[in-house]
Amino acid sequence: MSLEPVPVRIEPDVVPAHVLAFIADAEERIDSWMTDQARRTPLGFVPSDFPRVYATLHELGERRLVPGQQLLEWGSGFGVVASMATWLDYETFGIEIHRELAEQAELLAADYELPAQFHVGSFVPPDGEPLTDSVPDSHWLESGRPAYEDMGLQVDDFDLIFAYPWPGEEEVTFALFEHFAEPGALLVTYHGYEGIKVVRRA
Repeated sequence: MSLEPVPVRIEPDVVPAHVLAFIADAEERIDSWMTDQARRTPLGFVPSDFPRVYATLHELGERRLVPGQQLLEWGSGFGVVASMATWLDYETFGIEIHRELAEQAELLAADYELPAQFHVGSFVPPDGEPLTDSVPDSHWLESGRPAYEDMGLQVDDFDLIFAYPWPGEEEVTFALFEHFAEPGALLVTYHGYEGIKVVRRA
């Protein structure tokens, strides 16, 4: 096992007012989008606890635990994490398999003039299929074309990856990170009631 747990102390009070206002607006947009009767909510789209995620990213930065400033959000949805991380001086990217969600992420970031970039496709690298094949019910993760060519970047170019794995996808998420991430990179994952986990690629 080449993943090392990184203990973090999450202090919600560190989230500034302008970020809380952004999160409130984003959550309102998400609620409106999800309850719109003309739409179907894509499989696997559930928002994270954004203040806790921001506080985690802030803590990692304050302790200088991240080796660089490149952040990638796997399954970015409305792109809230990638967008708000730009306020922490990350250069951020998001990969989202559902085009309509990626468009909403672009709109949200543009409305706040945040430089997050979003790409439509799968976050599973082209040669990552054997890892998804080993886990039942995870094949939909590779149903789109990998987005890395469009970005001009690969998994090992990123210093921090964030994901909110759907139940049953945790194993795939950690396996992909362990296999493809650069040594020293961090993976931050949100697990609902189980909270946030941070691991480092050893």
